[in-house]
Amino acid sequence: MIQHELLLLGLLKESPRHGYEIKQRIQKILGLFAGMDPKSIYYPLRILEKQGLIFKQVGQSGRRPKRMVYGLTPKGEARFDELLSKSFLNFKRPQFSLDLSLYFLDYIKADVARRRLRGRMRILHQLSRGLRKTIRSLKNERPPSLGYILEHDLQMVDTELKFLTRLTRRL
Repeated sequence: MIQHELLLLGLLKESPRHGYEIKQRIQKILGLFAGMDPKSIYYPLRILEKQGLIFKQVGQSGRRPKRMVYGLTPKGEARFDELLSKSFLNFKRPQFSLDLSLYFLDYIKADVARRRLRGRMRILHQLSRGLRKTIRSLKNERPPSLGYILEHDLQMVDTELKFLTRLTRRL
């Protein structure tokens, strides 16, 4: 819940939002790297509200129906600052879907393993090209945070490609 809490508090630090807007923001941008299912948004919001970290008020614009708008309380701002500081120093080992396959690599023939690894490499090349294109398109965006995340992801993809290139030669 800590990552979800950081994500929700951070989005509300940007500005007060209604639940649907939070879901959209997560889905369109943050879902790429945040690992949060936008369907589960209201339960965590209720918990944060009960903890006094956010507030909820009725909002309405024009003839649209009334909606609940969520905002950050001072206690929520302090909690966000605390979680953000901790997240910079959190060193959980990253998990890659490939790790388990590599563990059992001895159970398949070398030529089959090479073919499958080359297939993965093709996908990673496509991902790398897509990330580079997206990074270029975000060059002048403010704040540059999303660009930093994509650059980090690109370096991880490129590193995996280098590793797989060496590994397929060894097999």
